[in-house]
Amino acid sequence: MDISAELVKKLREKTGVGLMDCKEALKHASGDMEKAMEFLREKGLAKIQKRTGKVASEGLIGSYIHTGGKIGVMVEVNCETDFVANTKEFQDFVKDIAMQITASNPLYIQREDVPEEVKIKEKNIYIKQALESGKPEKIVDKIAEGKMEKFYQEVCLMEQSYIKNPDITVKELLEELVVKLGEKIVIRRFVRFQLGETLTD
Repeated sequence: MDISAELVKKLREKTGVGLMDCKEALKHASGDMEKAMEFLREKGLAKIQKRTGKVASEGLIGSYIHTGGKIGVMVEVNCETDFVANTKEFQDFVKDIAMQITASNPLYIQREDVPEEVKIKEKNIYIKQALESGKPEKIVDKIAEGKMEKFYQEVCLMEQSYIKNPDITVKELLEELVVKLGEKIVIRRFVRFQLGETLTD
C-alpha cells in the first residue's frame, strides 16, 4: 500500500526516528500508527541490545525540590556519550524521573533490587491475609503472587505508572528514549529526602 508523506512525517514527529525507517515501519504495519510505533520500538531496542558491552558512564545528576522545600530528590541517569547527555530529550527525561520519584516515592529502581528477605516477608503477609480471609489453600499462593506484582508496581521505579502518562510505565518511557537517542541509558541511583521523615517524638 502507498504510505502518504504526511503519515510518515507524523510518525517521525512522534518518534524522532529517520524518515526511511518511519516509512518502512508504516508499510510493515499497513499504515497503522500504533503498530508502526511498536515496530520501531522493537527494532530500536534490538539494535541497542547489541550494544550491551558499551559502558553508560556519561549522563546527568538531576534534582527536584517540591512543596516549598519539604521533599527533595537527586537522581543519577547515565548514557554512553556526553553528546546525548546534552540533548534536551535526555535532560527532560532526567527531570521527569526526579519528579516521578518525588511524587511516587519508589524504594528501588527495579524488582531485582528488592532484597530477598523483603520479598519473602511481603509474600508471607499476603499468604497469611488470604488464609485468614477464608480463601482455599490451593489458590493462596496464586493470590499472593498477584499481590506481589502490585507490590513491585508500587515500590519499583521502573514498574510504576509514569505520572505524566499513566498508560505507560517508567520502563516503557525509558525504552522509548533509548530508541529515540540510540544509546544505552540507565537510571543508576537516587535518593529522596522528606522533611522530618526520620524524626521520632
